[in-house]
Amino acid sequence: MRLGRRSLISGLAALTGLTVFPGAPDAQDSDDVDLELVLAVDVSRSVDDQEFDLQRRGYAQAFTHPNVIKAIQSNGLRRIAVAYVEWAGAEAQLTVVPWTMVSDAESGEIFADRILAAPRSFWGWTSISGAIDHSSKLFGQRYKGRRRVIDVSGDGINNSGRPAFVARDEAVAKGIVINGLVIMNDNPNPGGFGQRAFPQPPLDEFYREQVIGGPGAFVIAVDDFESFAFAIVNKLIKEIAYFAVDPGVRLAQAK
Repeated sequence: MRLGRRSLISGLAALTGLTVFPGAPDAQDSDDVDLELVLAVDVSRSVDDQEFDLQRRGYAQAFTHPNVIKAIQSNGLRRIAVAYVEWAGAEAQLTVVPWTMVSDAESGEIFADRILAAPRSFWGWTSISGAIDHSSKLFGQRYKGRRRVIDVSGDGINNSGRPAFVARDEAVAKGIVINGLVIMNDNPNPGGFGQRAFPQPPLDEFYREQVIGGPGAFVIAVDDFESFAFAIVNKLIKEIAYFAVDPGVRLAQAK
């Protein structure tokens, strides 16, 4: 069977690093964006200063990566809105970088600089549920996204606040997708509220069962913080270009 011209172009675009849609409106025309994305980043006590720095720099470098910018420009409106949140225990969440529109390399660098400029927010326990609850409230405050995604990264299970799956289910019911980036860290967080008495599942399994949710939700696991920068680039490409590429074509790998 012959492939239509449009399907062929779509496939080639994905394999070569994506392409932009023609005729997209100027970024200043409205507050509509292809995606509202909250980056919810674990800064609890299990994340030491070196790991914190690797994590921060990984996110900052990702938004200056050409493949991430191409992914943004592959969607219909060619722009997304991103907010950067740091979290620890149940009462410890902070929007470090508020909603910022990213549409090209210049705006990506502005967002990256804002991430690197802020001091560390917290130490403490690990409340994934608190991170989800805080992040969910941010949507619709500034931009109107065609999709809404919370990108939770962490290196430990929920040990503070209400169960993670309860917060997850409430967010998904509002049309929010939650994805996870799991760091299989050598410094696991201490248990809380009786959790030490019970064996815990592997962290990626915990995220699959209790954290992620919504259409197309997924988990990426990395062995350590040294692998974080590469993983976040690939994760962002998958999230940003979710509906922009032919589903039968594998995304071009970041280099």
